[in-house]
Amino acid sequence: MTSMRAASAPFLFAGTIFAAAGYGATFLFSAYIRARGGDDIDTGLALGAAMIGTFAGVPLVGWFSGRIDAARMTAIAALSIACGFLVLAFAGAHGIALSRVAGALIGLGWGMFYIGAPMALSERVTDADRGFWFTRFGAFQMAGIGGGPVVVNLAIGDFGLAIETAFLLVAFAALAASILLLAFGNKSPLPRQGQAIRPWVRDIARIAPSHTIRPILMVGLGACVFSGLMSFQSSLVEGTKANASSFFIFYAVTVVGARITLARFLARLPQSGLAIGLLLVMICGVVAMFGVPSSPVFQIVSAILTGIGYGLVYPVIQTWAVNSAAPEHRHAALTWFVLFYFVGIFGFPVLGGWILVNFGKEALLSALLVAAGLEVAIATFAITFRKSAVLR
Repeated sequence: MTSMRAASAPFLFAGTIFAAAGYGATFLFSAYIRARGGDDIDTGLALGAAMIGTFAGVPLVGWFSGRIDAARMTAIAALSIACGFLVLAFAGAHGIALSRVAGALIGLGWGMFYIGAPMALSERVTDADRGFWFTRFGAFQMAGIGGGPVVVNLAIGDFGLAIETAFLLVAFAALAASILLLAFGNKSPLPRQGQAIRPWVRDIARIAPSHTIRPILMVGLGACVFSGLMSFQSSLVEGTKANASSFFIFYAVTVVGARITLARFLARLPQSGLAIGLLLVMICGVVAMFGVPSSPVFQIVSAILTGIGYGLVYPVIQTWAVNSAAPEHRHAALTWFVLFYFVGIFGFPVLGGWILVNFGKEALLSALLVAAGLEVAIATFAITFRKSAVLR
C-alpha cells in the first residue's frame, strides 16, 4: 500500500466538489422539465434513464479497475457528466425528450465516479490513514452534492440566468473536474495494474444468503428517501413560503459538519444500535416535511434531521456491508452496495414522480416513510437475529 502524496490531494478534492456538483444539479431536473411544460413523471423518467446509466458505469469500474487506474476512470466519468449537461443546455425545444439522453450520460458518469473515486483514493493510502482521507473525501463530496443545486438556484434566481445557461456552467465545472482528476492520477501514480478483470456478478450467490445482503437492501431503501426529498424538493415546497435552496443548504452544511466533528465519536458506539437511532432521526426528518405548508421552519428542521440521520447512517451501513463479507467477496459486496444505492437514487423518482402527480405531496411523503420504516425493520431484525444466534 502506498502513501498518497499530500500535493495531489487538492486535485482530488477540487475535482470531487465539481463532479459532485454535477450530480447535485440533477435535483433541479424537475424545475428544468416543468419550465418546458412537463411534469414530475417526465422528471422521474429522466432520472430513471440516469439509473440505467449507472448500471453501466458501476460495472465498468468494477470489472476494469484491475487494469485501468481508477483515477483515470473518474476523469472519464466527469467528462460523461459534462456531456449530459451540455445536452440539456443546448436541447432547445427538445428538452423533455433529450433529458433522458442527458440523464443516461450523467448517470453513467456519476456511477463510475461514485465507486471509482473512493477506489482511487483507497489504492493510494495506507490502512492506518484510510479513515482520515475517507472522512475528508466524504465531506468534499457532500459539499458538492449539496452546494451544486444551491449555486445553480442562486444563478437562476438572483442573477437571472436561464436554467440552460446555468446547466452550461455545470458542464464546465464537470470538465474542470475531469482535468483535475486526471492531474490527481498523474501526480500520484500507481504501479502498472496486472489483473484485467475483477469478477463480482456471480458473487451475489454467496452474498445473498449472508448477513451482507441486509445493509445492501438498507442502502437502497435509504436512497429512496434521500432521492425523494432532494429530487422533488421544488415540487414539495411549491405553493408554500419555503424555498428549495434552503433545504439543500441546511442539509449539506449539516452532513459536512456532522461527518467531520462526530465521525470519531460515533465510530466508538455500537454500530447496530447507532444505525437504528440514526434511521429514526431520518424518519423524523421526513415527518417534519408534512409541516412545511404551515411554516418554512419545518423545512429547515427536516433538512437538519435528514442530514444527521441519512448523512451519518450511510457510512455506518457501508462499513457493515464490507466488514460482514468474507475477504474474497468484499470487492463484490461494495459493488453491489453501490448498485443498490443507485437503484434507490435514480430508480425511486420514476415511482415517486407518478405518486406525486397522481396522489399529491402527502402520498409521496408517506411512501418515503414506508421505505424508511422498512429500513429500520431490516436493521432491527438483523440485531434480533444476531442476539438469538448468540443465545443459542
